Amino acid sequence: MPTKKLSDISVSVLDLVPIQEGKTAADAIKNAVDLAQHVEKWGYRRFWMAEHHNFPGIASSATAVLIGHIARETSSIRVGSGGIMLPNHAPLVVAEQFGTLATLFPGRIDLGLGRAPGTDGLTAMALRRDQHQSVDEFPQNVVEVYNYLGDPDPSSKVRAVPGEGTYVPIWILGSSTFGAQLAGMLGMPYAFASHFAPTMLHHAIQVYRDSFKPVGSLKEPYVMAGVNVIAADTDEKADYLATSMYQSFLGVIRGTAGLMQPPVESMNGLWDASEQYAVQNMLRCSFVGSPEKVKDGLQKFVDQTQVDEVIVASSIYDHAARLHSYELTSDFFKKSV
Repeated sequence: MPTKKLSDISVSVLDLVPIQEGKTAADAIKNAVDLAQHVEKWGYRRFWMAEHHNFPGIASSATAVLIGHIARETSSIRVGSGGIMLPNHAPLVVAEQFGTLATLFPGRIDLGLGRAPGTDGLTAMALRRDQHQSVDEFPQNVVEVYNYLGDPDPSSKVRAVPGEGTYVPIWILGSSTFGAQLAGMLGMPYAFASHFAPTMLHHAIQVYRDSFKPVGSLKEPYVMAGVNVIAADTDEKADYLATSMYQSFLGVIRGTAGLMQPPVESMNGLWDASEQYAVQNMLRCSFVGSPEKVKDGLQKFVDQTQVDEVIVASSIYDHAARLHSYELTSDFFKKSV
């Protein structure tokens, strides 16, 4: 298989709409709009947001609402979910929401579906009034959403309006072989959450490619993988900015996730050796440094995975520095003239 160069594949953005220490959710949403407008100009293909609940530092819980807001404030970039956590929702509601979005913004909406609740157990119960709903029903619920968004069926007793006939592209998201095999069997594109759960990345990609059947419009397997990128003019500056990301993931493993913290000169004293190992293990698919260092790391990642697209998360406290990181990163993927 010939090696792909970065300029051969697409690059996209994953934004959790982080709320920074000292700021508000309104500030986070304003920053998301500004980021989307910039990355659209820089050639990014998609701008995805993810459904999380009961996280003080994440403002993307009402994901479909924010997708509409971002799409309205941009003109060409695809906007979507990375992802909607399907166990939290009735398939018909998801189809109606994304069918409406696709009606408002034709050809620009993506629907990524995940099977985790995206929160803790107590919040999951609060989200799901019907406690019989289960992650085990995920495959049939995906098919249900797909059917609602597909060919209109006037004879059906239940129809998604708006929704039917919009053919919103559905992606399966995952961090294991379960989603990989499902995406392959359904002939859907697959996105792997390697930006925080990299352990099964290579195995899942292989399972997806081996199980792929061209059921719908997608004729060949298509893989997107998540990576963390913190690029700056120097390695030292990038290492400093990256401490906000480390603090965020430290909060996750401790169960004390809060607002995004400003960077610190050193993580020494903030984590112990086991916590440092756990955070760095989660963040193995992260590329921090000068443009040359980040580009080299991303190219090696593509060499190893042969993915068709990467989606970049950049957990940087300062909005201007975050924009700069995405601008530097966009240069690596520019097509050769």
